Amino acid sequence: MAPGLVGLSLSYALVLTFAQVFFTQWYSSLCNYIISVERIKQFMNIPPEPPAIVEDKRPPFSWPSEGKIELQDLKIRYRQNAPLVLKGITCTFREGARVGVVGRTGSGKTTLISALFRLVEPESGKILIDGLDICYIGLKDLRMKLSIIPQEPTLFRGSVRTNLDPSGLYSDDEIWKGLEKCQLKATISSLPNLLDSSGKYNSKSLSDEGENWSAGQRQLFCLGRVLLKRNRILVLDEATTSIDSATDAILQTIIREEFSGCTVITVAHRVPTVTDSDMVMVLSFGELVEYDEPSKLMETDSLFSKLVAEYWSSCRKN
Repeated sequence: MAPGLVGLSLSYALVLTFAQVFFTQWYSSLCNYIISVERIKQFMNIPPEPPAIVEDKRPPFSWPSEGKIELQDLKIRYRQNAPLVLKGITCTFREGARVGVVGRTGSGKTTLISALFRLVEPESGKILIDGLDICYIGLKDLRMKLSIIPQEPTLFRGSVRTNLDPSGLYSDDEIWKGLEKCQLKATISSLPNLLDSSGKYNSKSLSDEGENWSAGQRQLFCLGRVLLKRNRILVLDEATTSIDSATDAILQTIIREEFSGCTVITVAHRVPTVTDSDMVMVLSFGELVEYDEPSKLMETDSLFSKLVAEYWSSCRKN
């Protein structure tokens, strides 16, 4: 074989190798970016949510004044022709009560909370808050009157002020009082711009989703938002799952002191967290199995007592 032909072959082989790598990377990037187009196309076909405000159905400014919640034959499915997730739940959360919602995975706990915030609309039945059917009022009027501390705390890029008071409704004094109650005043006081500190120039401030803060601190931020709003209904979606025991104790103490007269609904993935509640709701496959005081349920051969026994049994094994 001629030496020139060998050199030409090697030169072309190297060029083709680099070209193949380049086009492979380019094609992979194109496939990733085209997903954004597919999502936009999908979102264009999603039915819109109900209106934020319904002018002729606006609740009174003081609503809810008591915090009483009534579920009347509540049935929910996520899609048409899909099976029911909640199958006709009827019960009443009296005003000012601490209610624990427990059940195995897939029992409908999260669906019940989603229905309360109207993230999913009921198939049939009613949810009444202080006698007012929430399905007829605007979403903004409803959600502004409910408070939630989620299982996964969320912060937004921006200042401390915008994270605690995104609507700009409260004064600096009110915000500082809320920070003091949720044990964050000393931390925020050490920031250079205090309430206006942002993560753009300071690594100790709030970056995207609060990634530079611990899970416990993010959870306390969510508690600070709730303390500012002072709503009559508070939902805890197992807010202490991802935090340490010390922060858990702080959280529970503040909730007992500051929300003593409010209706508190706790969705429990760890069953013992609701043993001190006034009432316990036990769900199973979308049906209400038990609804009574935890002490009475523990004295009988109830599903709640079995769940508690299973939990402690698994803890001993671990």
